[in-house]
Amino acid sequence: MTLRLQIVQVIATMALFMAMLWINEWLFRSLEFAPGINWIYLPAGARLLCTLLFAEAGAIGLLIISWLVSFLIFFPHDPLRAFVGGILAALAPWLVYRGASWAWGLQASLRSLTPARLLLLALAYSIASPLLHHLWFALRGQDDLLRGFFAMFAGDLAGTLIVLYGIKGLLALMPRLRI
Repeated sequence: MTLRLQIVQVIATMALFMAMLWINEWLFRSLEFAPGINWIYLPAGARLLCTLLFAEAGAIGLLIISWLVSFLIFFPHDPLRAFVGGILAALAPWLVYRGASWAWGLQASLRSLTPARLLLLALAYSIASPLLHHLWFALRGQDDLLRGFFAMFAGDLAGTLIVLYGIKGLLALMPRLRI
């Protein structure tokens, strides 16, 4: 894979994440549980989708955009939370992708993903992301971890399912390309 293609994938990841963040703010602003935790969180779906499509290039794009929004929007007065949160936001979907790659021989593509596998990956990601974040929160001495974990799990799962199955549905409606 060429460096140019990887750069395009990083930029596409960043753009899709920002689009999902904007749409999420527009549609679901009232469903925020706490800063960075929503009951429906479409950017979670963008995180998993871009990692499944672009592997490490997707993870790098997620790291960059997660740092940008964490430092500039969500936690401008808490640089440690912004820094670690950005890493965890990119790490969780990448770990799920690597696990699927190991277990199923998954390549950076959606071709071999059945609806059942997509659901399993969405569940795995929706557990991994809140788990990593809430382990960090526990290390920082934060409380109300169980409610926060559940809200983040529910929001990530809902957002991930909406994005993944929405994209899968749109792709099914597109005419097949003949090669």
